[in-house]
Amino acid sequence: MIYGTETCLFCVQARDAYKGRAIFIEVDKDHEKLKEMLALSGGKRQVPVIVDGDKVTIGFLGETNVRGGIPLFGGT
Repeated sequence: MIYGTETCLFCVQARDAYKGRAIFIEVDKDHEKLKEMLALSGGKRQVPVIVDGDKVTIGFLGETNVRGGIPLFGGT
């Protein structure tokens, strides 16, 4: 899952990188999902918050690894 906003460039890039492999959740439009995102991110209001199984990553660098197109992550 990718928690983010439609206006966040890094959220858009994360959605493009994951294509159909992730569900995008617009936190600006759903207060309950915003609370869910804040619980996952330790209260940080930084987007995107990417949840892959038990791994939670805050931010997206917008780059991909040339070996297999694996997204690289970092703070934004």
